[in-house]
Amino acid sequence: MKTPMFPFRLLIAASCLAAAAAFAGPLDDVYFLGPDSEPHAGVPQGVVTPWEMLPSQAYPGTLHDFCVYVPAQYDPGTPASLMVFQDGQAWLRATGEMRATFVLDNLIYRREMPVTIAVFINPGRKPEQPVASQTEWGDKSANRPQEYNALDDKYARVIVDELLPVLNSRYNISRNPDDRAIGGASSGAIAAFTVAWQRPDQFHKVLSTIGSFTNIRGGDAYPDLIRAADRKPIRVYMLDGLNDNRGVKAADPASPYNPRKDWHAQNIRMVAALTQKGYDLNYCFGIGTHNSRQAGAALPEMLRWLWRDYPRVDDPRDASQRGLLGAPAPAAPKS
Repeated sequence: MKTPMFPFRLLIAASCLAAAAAFAGPLDDVYFLGPDSEPHAGVPQGVVTPWEMLPSQAYPGTLHDFCVYVPAQYDPGTPASLMVFQDGQAWLRATGEMRATFVLDNLIYRREMPVTIAVFINPGRKPEQPVASQTEWGDKSANRPQEYNALDDKYARVIVDELLPVLNSRYNISRNPDDRAIGGASSGAIAAFTVAWQRPDQFHKVLSTIGSFTNIRGGDAYPDLIRAADRKPIRVYMLDGLNDNRGVKAADPASPYNPRKDWHAQNIRMVAALTQKGYDLNYCFGIGTHNSRQAGAALPEMLRWLWRDYPRVDDPRDASQRGLLGAPAPAAPKS
């Protein structure tokens, strides 16, 4: 697999409280990456393209760094599924908490999810601002707080109107929203949900880990918005920890509790609203804090659930799709 043009390591999200950081060791260390998060001999590995910059009209003067994972099984003659990861640098890193490309390699090989083009995209920044990295995801140096946490349609325009045309010009990607997923962690999670909420004609699957459905830019309004609107054709997997940011200042235990800044309470409210409206929903509430250790351990199962019903032959007399999915044979040279 090609390596990115610049290295990345995981940062516990800049928005987390000091209390969550203090608990990070003993609580989050109970979560371990499994074999699906490692490379294995014989499993075809996809290729990650070099990082490039996507200029934005939705946020004039900014650009978005992105790169693309192309699975070994991709065949330009067959439409591929699509998954977009916000804060792409964190999901991509081969030594990070999520290691998404290894998970994709293994699940696609075993036909536990379809052949999927994955895009890793970082929040917008001005050309002179630094690239998102382990030590700064973009909350302090770039446009991440506004893009990811606001409930307007601007970030959806970045994905649908600016990124997708580039991808469609290079790859054969399914136009069926059932074949498209979008996900993220923390503010990246609410950004992913907002894209699907604003554009369900484009994305029907959402992956949310430690989602910031809180009052950063009014995100705690979502449960009421969900209940007031007609149900949308969105499938959602939500993951959070009981020790996520809890709306109390760690430096002052006597400070008033702010439920609108309680990450876990707001994730519970989201689950309740989505359940009440009959959404296709799965969720897991562990004991983790505001970081991605739990998400990394659960990522293979979350993806299996999101893609659990992708079409394939299930005829007992037809074994054509019951074997491992290797890379397509190279085309014969033209005579």
